[in-house]
Amino acid sequence: MKALAAMVLFAVALPASGQSQPASTAVAPGCGPANIEFDVKTDNKQHPTAQPDAGKALVYFLQDDADFNSRPRPTTRFGLDGAWVGATHSDSYVYVLVDPGEHHLCASWQGLVVLGPKRGEAALQITVEAGQAYYFRAKNIEDPRTRPAELIFRELDPDEAQLLMSKFSFSISNPKK
Repeated sequence: MKALAAMVLFAVALPASGQSQPASTAVAPGCGPANIEFDVKTDNKQHPTAQPDAGKALVYFLQDDADFNSRPRPTTRFGLDGAWVGATHSDSYVYVLVDPGEHHLCASWQGLVVLGPKRGEAALQITVEAGQAYYFRAKNIEDPRTRPAELIFRELDPDEAQLLMSKFSFSISNPKK
């Protein structure tokens, strides 16, 4: 019986021996460190947009909570190439300047949102050109009666982004100390 138990343990451990980290702690290339959190303030009186600096592109991150029916709403962190670049809260947006080329993006809920989220992080790989603007929406969805919480992260049409930004607050975020 002991020999059988040892073989079962060996068979279970064998596939994991080639992995550098467990799947539950694996991180997308765009995400920053899990322990970094942000203080977020939103301003619904201003709706700034920018023009890219010479040789740069602009990346806008929008948090859309229209289909998130619980309170409090999540704070969403946005990552670029392994570092967090900002955060939003409750129908707001932020933007950053980036160098042209290939980049890895990440959207991730900060802290506990609700018990049993279906998906609280997402990632994308993009290629940007200097002088262009790119828009990405983190759509937070949750209805306690019908579905678990989920974050869907996708590129957004520029016209739809402009419409949403005219209604959303501008987000100002700083890492917590």
